[in-house]
Amino acid sequence: QVQLVESGGGLVQAGGSLELSCAASGRTLSNYAMGWFRQAPGKEREFVAAISWSTGRTYYADSVKGRFTISRDNAKNTVYLQMNSLKPEDTAVYYCATHPSSTYLYTRPYEYDNWGQGTQVTVSS
Repeated sequence: QVQLVESGGGLVQAGGSLELSCAASGRTLSNYAMGWFRQAPGKEREFVAAISWSTGRTYYADSVKGRFTISRDNAKNTVYLQMNSLKPEDTAVYYCATHPSSTYLYTRPYEYDNWGQGTQVTVSS
């Protein structure tokens, strides 16, 4: 079982930046993919970005492409989501999650098996 703890959320003005962190523990993640998702009030959880733990290959939702960057630090067992040029519509609870294979970077929440508790990101206009 993998334990995930997100941090770094907060309140920021539109156009600002935040960096989220997701610290993983419990097992080696070398063959895993890591994903970031978000869920706004009254909306379904949606895919944001994913990364292969072994190769660093990444994939982004169109809504964040060019503004967000996902990365990982193998030594710290931590995945990051750097968010720039934030917009009010980016407001949501952000979650990180694991998928036990990095052959393909999945985008549907049900394809991920371990989830963190989430961190709130609020972007004011």
